[in-house]
Amino acid sequence: MIIGVPKEVKDHETRVGLVPSGVTALREAGHRVLVETNAGAGSSIPDSEYVAAGAEIVDKASEVWGRADLVVKVKEPQPSEVAYFRPGLVLFTYLHLAPLPELTDQLLKARVNSVAYETIREDDGSLPLLTPMSEVAGRMAVQVGAQYLEKPNGGRGILLGGIPGVAPANVVIIGGGVVGHNAARIATGLGADVTIIDKNLNRLREIDDIYNGHVMTLASNTHTIGEAVRNADLVVGAVLVPGASAPRLVRRDMIAKMKKGAVVVDVAIDQGGCFETSYPTTHSEPTYYVDGVLHYCVSNMPAAVPHTSTLGLTNATLPYLLTIANLGLEKACESSRAIREGVNTYQGECVLAAVAESQNRKWRELSSML
Repeated sequence: MIIGVPKEVKDHETRVGLVPSGVTALREAGHRVLVETNAGAGSSIPDSEYVAAGAEIVDKASEVWGRADLVVKVKEPQPSEVAYFRPGLVLFTYLHLAPLPELTDQLLKARVNSVAYETIREDDGSLPLLTPMSEVAGRMAVQVGAQYLEKPNGGRGILLGGIPGVAPANVVIIGGGVVGHNAARIATGLGADVTIIDKNLNRLREIDDIYNGHVMTLASNTHTIGEAVRNADLVVGAVLVPGASAPRLVRRDMIAKMKKGAVVVDVAIDQGGCFETSYPTTHSEPTYYVDGVLHYCVSNMPAAVPHTSTLGLTNATLPYLLTIANLGLEKACESSRAIREGVNTYQGECVLAAVAESQNRKWRELSSML
């Protein structure tokens, strides 16, 4: 199989879908790898390292997409890449299709067989290809929030950990999963007062045990969220419904009651966001205000730390990529339930219920088509 690795074109997306060690593994398995020139430069990986690993460097993205049987990326295809779609192409990347009906339409029209990192799910319910970037985004969310709480950056002028005699910042994290847990680690480490809100009481018990009572835990409901947000200096949105749109748990009227200069960081923005006032922003223009509250809703946060993010992501994706390349998509789906869960579009049909329900469209069971 020919595997293609194009350079990412989303704003400030400096990660890359494959590292040289992955090229070596694919080459040893008998595959060819095409890498667009400078695809790894943003992650401090020069073309020479790909060549040494056995990749062929090509000058144009169109050649990578045109020659490859399987394209491996990091982020969802951008408008400039849609023209490269063709029937039978296998696309392996983050897709987050639920809030992107137009991209879904284009994948279906072109009959692209797309496999989304974020919906590959193991038998234990884990999301192995989402986890490393959730770890990065969760930790970054507090770093970013602390930065924007500084007065010169538009915030209230609060030091996250306070000082002796002065109270620390009040950090509220909505969602106790991987993102929320990693955000709490950083926030507590910096000395903030931290509250995690989640609907899963068993998860709240786990968090209480992990932090030995040093993190406040609250059961999620409209009243609890409203009160917690009203008193917060920093709110991190960390809610995930795999493959589906994130629930809008923080309403606009709640934002209006927050302190002026408070900061919200919506890590769920890839899935539409969990604040009613959220819309996607970029690393070039990361923030905006609603009712005096600073919003940071960058949809590819981990791209700010591309070396760490690329290595973390490709460590997780390579085993699945090898399985698809070695067996072909159909046999890979038959042998791996996790990969089967990852397929979002196949032969012009939407095959993931969560995406279909979010977009009010028809779907088919993938198993009926294999």
